[in-house]
Amino acid sequence: MTASIAVLAVASALSVSPAAAAPAVAQPAIPPVPAPFVPSPEYDTEFHDPPAEVVAAAEPGEIIAARPVELGTLNVLPTPVDAWQLAYRSTNGRGEPIPAVTTVVRPRGDSAEPRPLLSVQMAVDSLAAYCSPSYVMRQGAVPWPVTGAVTSGAQFLEVQAALAQGWAVSVPDHQGPNNAFASGPVAGRITLDGIRAAENFAPMDLPGVATKVGMSGYSGGAIATGHAAELAASYAPELDIVGVTEGGTPAEVAALVNNANNALGSGIVASGIIGASREDPELAQFLDRTIDPAGRALFAAKDNLCVGWSSALLPFLNLKGFLRTDGDPLEDPVVRRALGPLTLGGTTPDMPLYVYHSNPDWLVPVGPVNAMVDAYCSRPVANVTYTRDHFSEHLSLEVIAFPSAILWLRDRFAGVPAAPGCRTTDVGSMALDQRTYPVWVDAVGEIVAGLFGEPIGS
Repeated sequence: MTASIAVLAVASALSVSPAAAAPAVAQPAIPPVPAPFVPSPEYDTEFHDPPAEVVAAAEPGEIIAARPVELGTLNVLPTPVDAWQLAYRSTNGRGEPIPAVTTVVRPRGDSAEPRPLLSVQMAVDSLAAYCSPSYVMRQGAVPWPVTGAVTSGAQFLEVQAALAQGWAVSVPDHQGPNNAFASGPVAGRITLDGIRAAENFAPMDLPGVATKVGMSGYSGGAIATGHAAELAASYAPELDIVGVTEGGTPAEVAALVNNANNALGSGIVASGIIGASREDPELAQFLDRTIDPAGRALFAAKDNLCVGWSSALLPFLNLKGFLRTDGDPLEDPVVRRALGPLTLGGTTPDMPLYVYHSNPDWLVPVGPVNAMVDAYCSRPVANVTYTRDHFSEHLSLEVIAFPSAILWLRDRFAGVPAAPGCRTTDVGSMALDQRTYPVWVDAVGEIVAGLFGEPIGS
């Protein structure tokens, strides 16, 4: 790591969000945001952290505050769309009211037909609020190549591709006020409540509960998307969710830890352990009780970093070796209780699913995804299209498969029913699907035109 990278990593670490509940370490004072930039959520507390009594008095999905915002590609080039941020009430995994924020976006101008709404859950995979989409997409924010919020920054182009279809979009800060990366139940509820808020926000010009809704997420974004799909029938049954796409799905956290132990992905998975502990006091106490000094120092260094810097910080580590337990720490009863609710497959979603995964994925193993799909398809309500790509890996599949997801969602929004039941397809590469090529051409054309001021998706 060069000296300049080290300086940037330290600067990111000092942009403090709520500290992880596990290793209790003293945090330095929050440095001021440089004057030319819009304030990050850590400083924008009036909007992002409304009074607890105001949140508690609202219903799930009820809007507490709203404001227009300007979005920018690379935080510099204005994106010609209409956008607002909505603060609303949601619910954490323990049923307690929490504040949440989503960025809602629509193409400029009127639409002849009612717009569908796509909720895009970005792979935030970070431990600080300044890494959240509501900040990363804003024009005038500290550029994401500097903060390290590389996944959300790059996925803003996917949001623009969805807008190019003429769709409205909701992009929730699904990790919540604790920046609880990998905590699926809270992310799922925040996602569903963000859809409720978007439907009830008049300037979005959506047909309310009659809005056709889709959800989409990859990798860390698939955590939020998958849990939202499983929770929808019980938590938000009024939503008309017509289709869900998810790829690179971390269906089982324990499998992620085992796969990343002593491997390249140990840096990002360590962040997931910290994030999950922020929503589970018992897990946080377990970590604080068992972690050794080296692990405590590592977790403290990762706290408050965005995914780029956090992933690069000390990979190839023995994560389980940091925990002083008798036997495998993943088999400890506290850990098993904590990780159980984070596993997907327990409830079959009642809407069509399009699932895709890289068979040789080096970060998110395919085995738990196979098990998740099998569990879904063991129940009569299942409607699952599952594609396994054999020549991609975790990072490349996101780019390769996104046009296929767009095409699949386009059919659902058009009222074309998904084929009933379940089907699994193994392909060499999803990049060879020629049906997706026009999606690439159209989306790239719209985004490039948008860089020169042409409204996207009008």
